[in-house]
Amino acid sequence: MPRILLTAFEPYHEWPENSSWLTLVELTRWFDSGGKVVTRRYPVDLTEMTHRLNEDLTVGYDYVLHLGQSPGTAAIQLETIGLNATTAETPLIEGAPLAYRTTLPMGRWSQKLVAEGIPTVVSRDAGIHICNAILYLSQHLVAQRALPTQVGFVHLPLAPQQAAKRLPDRPPLASMSLPMMAAALTVILTDLLTAPGDG
Repeated sequence: MPRILLTAFEPYHEWPENSSWLTLVELTRWFDSGGKVVTRRYPVDLTEMTHRLNEDLTVGYDYVLHLGQSPGTAAIQLETIGLNATTAETPLIEGAPLAYRTTLPMGRWSQKLVAEGIPTVVSRDAGIHICNAILYLSQHLVAQRALPTQVGFVHLPLAPQQAAKRLPDRPPLASMSLPMMAAALTVILTDLLTAPGDG
């Protein structure tokens, strides 16, 4: 059976909670991976995140699935492309490839989740912030080390309590319940853990 690294981010800026971490905590309350899923919470700091990611990828996982928060989105977004770009419009790594595309079955996962009644889309734009950075850097480290690891990224909507805290003085933002987001991850993780050819 494969081993999976599942990561989320800590709070940042105006957000005292991060839906990626809230969802991961919700997931661990009732999803039993038999010890095959290792979880991490990363800082929203490029230097420190890169350091910790570099260490984690030395362990040797079959799959790495990163979670991030996307305020305003009404659906789970399965990201397919990590760009070698930062908010300063400079490369994350000089001389490295412009982009990496995930080899994980995002289209199939999207169809499965929609069939389960969970709003999900396949996205080709992970932005140019920390979420894009972790997707790109993970794939770059895997490529540089010639690892068999497959990498993916899932953007999650806000949790309802996060959206509620903005009201009534700000425009409302879309949200999705933590049980629904955790259920979506369960579908994805079960698919990875039971993939043909995996032990």
